Amino acid sequence: MVVKVGSALLVDAATGRLNRVWLESLVEDLRALRRRGQQLIVVSSGAVALGRRHLGLPSGSLRLAEKQAAAAVGQIRLAHAYKEMLETEGLSVAQMLLTLEDSEQRTRYLNARATLEALLALGAVPVINENDTVATAELRYGDNDRLAARVAQMASADCLVLLSDVDGLYTADPNRDPGAEFIERVLHITPEIEAMAGRPASDIGSGGMATKIAAAKIAVGAGCHLCIASGHHPHPLRRIEAGARCTWFLPASTPVAARKQWIAGTLRPAGAIHIDAGALEALRAGKSLLPAGVTGTLGRFDSGDTVSVLAPDGAEIARGIAAYSDNDAAKIMGRRSAEIEALLGYRGRDEIIHRDDLVILTHEVRES
Repeated sequence: MVVKVGSALLVDAATGRLNRVWLESLVEDLRALRRRGQQLIVVSSGAVALGRRHLGLPSGSLRLAEKQAAAAVGQIRLAHAYKEMLETEGLSVAQMLLTLEDSEQRTRYLNARATLEALLALGAVPVINENDTVATAELRYGDNDRLAARVAQMASADCLVLLSDVDGLYTADPNRDPGAEFIERVLHITPEIEAMAGRPASDIGSGGMATKIAAAKIAVGAGCHLCIASGHHPHPLRRIEAGARCTWFLPASTPVAARKQWIAGTLRPAGAIHIDAGALEALRAGKSLLPAGVTGTLGRFDSGDTVSVLAPDGAEIARGIAAYSDNDAAKIMGRRSAEIEALLGYRGRDEIIHRDDLVILTHEVRES
């Protein structure tokens, strides 16, 4: 689960100080989810809002340099607050700062994804914010709703909860139209749904309903459920589970299925990997492709590229995302995974293609 927290919830508008009582209630909810075995990622706004008070910056819009300075001061306070509260039950807390390029540029995306996967596997709770101190006006998300959706996509999350100053989607802006009707569930994001977006209800946050619907399009496209809910009350996650009003955007598939649909739909694989009969049988049984089953490579490809997997007779039987370049794959093919570090000089993944990144092709896909 990815939980996004808005600035208007974390920072008191009158004083510019951290709303510790509310944050403690959220952290109690997060700890309860971790105790029952759920993996959690927190995407948290609030650094700029916290930092501007400490720097004495005026209210209203800030110049980019002022915002970056405020973020630098506020981020350390924000991270410390999460660390202090979450670690009371022995949870490890990690800070990650991302920019738009980290989700758009392939190598950086893969590095960020690998870091997230490692942190979650080790039981840590990543706390993520946009790296406002280095992001330029042209290369930033501008709000953490879309950042949270990209993180959910990156982590193949099952659920994304956007905690905000609104309790869900309405047919019109409820602050301006008393007759606006609440929408509990969205199965398809149509132009009519997108037209219902309004402007931010708070001067502290940078998002609005339009950014939340944009986030929903990213999330449901990745097979992730998305929930828009009010966070103004204590224990906001507990309230959602108890049936509090919120809007759910429902995906048509699971994160793994959505990812595999994208892989299968790749029009031009970057290269190909030849496998032996034993590997072919293992893949059809739902296992990953290990170096031992690889007999050769074709073409040039890098780690993270989509490649074709060719059976001993040369037929394309699968596509997947390669964990190694063609050069490194050629060095480790036919060898055991335990030998990878000695052969390459670094410890990479045990698999050439992990089963979550691989899809067995049907006849129709191969023909297309």
